[in-house]
Amino acid sequence: MEKKNALIAEVEQVPLLSPGVADLLEQTSDPDFDLSDVVRIIRNDAMLTSRLLQIVNSAAFQLAVEVTTVDRAVSMLGTRMVVGVALGCSAEGIFGEALEGYESNGEGVWRHDLYCAIAARNVALKAKERAFSPDLAFTGGLLHDIGKTVASRFLGGTAGQLLEDIRSGRAEDYLSAEAAVLGLEHTWLGFELARKWDLPEVLQQLILHHHHPSEAQPQYRALCYAVHVGDILAMMAGQGTGADCMQYVLDPGFENYFDLKPAQLEAVLLESGEEFLEFEPVMALAMDQAPPD
Repeated sequence: MEKKNALIAEVEQVPLLSPGVADLLEQTSDPDFDLSDVVRIIRNDAMLTSRLLQIVNSAAFQLAVEVTTVDRAVSMLGTRMVVGVALGCSAEGIFGEALEGYESNGEGVWRHDLYCAIAARNVALKAKERAFSPDLAFTGGLLHDIGKTVASRFLGGTAGQLLEDIRSGRAEDYLSAEAAVLGLEHTWLGFELARKWDLPEVLQQLILHHHHPSEAQPQYRALCYAVHVGDILAMMAGQGTGADCMQYVLDPGFENYFDLKPAQLEAVLLESGEEFLEFEPVMALAMDQAPPD
């Protein structure tokens, strides 16, 4: 109980998102959002304006003519990357912090989240019925693991034991193993953080249920499955977040929502890997890290 209370207190210490980023997430979660709304939000946030212009005029884009307007910057990056850059700029402590409790490689969660976001969107494009925007799956992929930063601070030195609990059958997966240690799962911590940030309900529920999408409310279930599959594909591609990589169970219920036989899953994995290589340098700049060679 003491550790659970400490975790809850830790969530309360996480800084709020800037009003501009919060507004951006709210607007882009609406399937009928207009690009002009994205431009308006960026224009009214000096930090986001400066960062977007800095990124599009960086060596990564090799432009012959400098971009000086938000309209042009948003057009070049696209809504998905604008959301990614906005989150990277405003929540460095969430996306850039090393997850020592998960024995991560020191790069935080952003590469995993980016790959998951790309894969989740590609999964969403295979939907049997369009129940949500594929770009919403991208945003959800970026946000799905925000609870890990908080959980990591209380999991130091436990990875070996958690893996042994899974191997011995004492725990079904890493989520249940960490719950036995902490009293809470990183999904619940992420949900509480999403509530603190006042994220749209659809994103809150996605964060809470991305490992067990069948438990989500029916109206959110397809989206949760898209990010669930994207999460697994990211780990299969070697973009995990540490000791828990490939220590979760794939829920086969995704087949009810998406046309994804093994051959299609392999194609999504390959396509997502190619897109990841395109997006990675931009996200690295947003995180103030050197773009990969």
